Amino acid sequence: MKRWVMTMLALVVVMPALGATPVRIGSKQFTESVILGEVARLSAREAGIDVRHRRELGGTSILWSALLHGDIDAYPEYTGTLTHELLKNVAPDADIPTLRAALRPLGIGITDSLGFNDTYAIGMRDDQAAQLGIRSISDLVAHPELRFGFSNEFMDRADGWPGLRQRYGLPQKQVRGLDHALSYRALSSNAADAIDLYSTDAEIPYYHLRTLDDDKHYFPHYDAVFLYRLQLEQTNPAFVDVLKHLSGRIHEDAMRQMNALVKLQGEKETVVAAGFLGVQPDSDGTGLWSRLLQRTLEHLRLVLISLTAAVLLAVPLGVFSARSRRLGHVIMAGSGVLQTIPSLAMFVFMIPFFGIGTWPAIAALFLYSLLPIVRNTYAGLMGIAPDLRESAAALGLPRGVRLRRVELPMAIRSILAGVKTAAVINVGTATLGALIGAGGYGQPIVTGIRLDDTGLILEGAIPAALMALLVQGLFEGVERWLTPRGMRIEARQ
Repeated sequence: MKRWVMTMLALVVVMPALGATPVRIGSKQFTESVILGEVARLSAREAGIDVRHRRELGGTSILWSALLHGDIDAYPEYTGTLTHELLKNVAPDADIPTLRAALRPLGIGITDSLGFNDTYAIGMRDDQAAQLGIRSISDLVAHPELRFGFSNEFMDRADGWPGLRQRYGLPQKQVRGLDHALSYRALSSNAADAIDLYSTDAEIPYYHLRTLDDDKHYFPHYDAVFLYRLQLEQTNPAFVDVLKHLSGRIHEDAMRQMNALVKLQGEKETVVAAGFLGVQPDSDGTGLWSRLLQRTLEHLRLVLISLTAAVLLAVPLGVFSARSRRLGHVIMAGSGVLQTIPSLAMFVFMIPFFGIGTWPAIAALFLYSLLPIVRNTYAGLMGIAPDLRESAAALGLPRGVRLRRVELPMAIRSILAGVKTAAVINVGTATLGALIGAGGYGQPIVTGIRLDDTGLILEGAIPAALMALLVQGLFEGVERWLTPRGMRIEARQ
């Protein structure tokens, strides 16, 4: 057994070295970032470089952490984000040479500007702004009744709402965080009066929005650049050259037009990026059923691995809890605390330990599965009548035999109910794995929200709901099969 384990570990180490490792480009969870990722990927493809694009991995902190830890090799970023959010030791108005010098000790390189500045801005519907006489951000001070709907990242960024409120002395109290893609819908449906914008957003003219003048010059420049791991200059200098050759080629109007083609006309990011570069787009050949099969396999992998690991640990923990009251209180409290951590936070907490992708999602789902299984194992064993325990002991059965032959079979219905609960929860929670690159049914949901595409959202939501129902039915059948015949008769009566 030991030799087999060592052989498998050796294969894990050796196999990646047998072939060239593709360069991994990441992108954030908004359209412009995905398009820029595709521009870089297609440019590298034309140069004969093997590149993979890991789309929509989340927000700035996730991409930055993934780059530092080597989970990705490059991603598009903005200078204002670097100066105000990621690098604390540079001036707010630092230029790219200064940023390059600050990034080098971290093992990170930076290209020159791609050619456009995608700065933050505050926007309102033009008719409402005209009616209230609002032209600048300072004019908002006189209207404390206005409702703000800012993107979740903008709500907490150093260059976002906290600093903006302080700089302008804004008195508004009705300030909510929401997904950036949904903020335009909130504005058009009169659910919000002002939102944060990216200056290259295609929705600004589409929704007839007024961009308020930043009269106190709060927002810095957000020149688009590519960050990359410096080791690529030795391991894959051709790819670094590809990124550098993109500098100065994408102007603001071109970027806004590409955003419009994707967001407003429903074009695929790959097609739009290929059109900009004047190359042929990839022919992915993946239809609806092929995508569903791929997402189903990814989702099943997340659920099955995490659930199996949880059962192997949680059932023994439940047994220990039932046999030792003091230990049981500690175990139950610990698993209960894990259940109170918000799902997305748990996924993000796993990134420093496992990187991005499948394994941090599995780790988070595993932790979420513990409580229902531990609790139901404990409840099932504690619910066994004392006289039955005494009868088994009177027969002279060893403690381990009593557990296997008497106690666990009598508690099996309760244990399986806990496993079933954990499985159903996992199917739903696993959709969040798409936010850290784990795939599954969450991927079309995330993309559908970003593109305001109900069809894509349903492409992930409906199969996830059906899988949850199938899992519940499956465990009910297993519960009936494993329940002793006498107990099944008792249950029917």
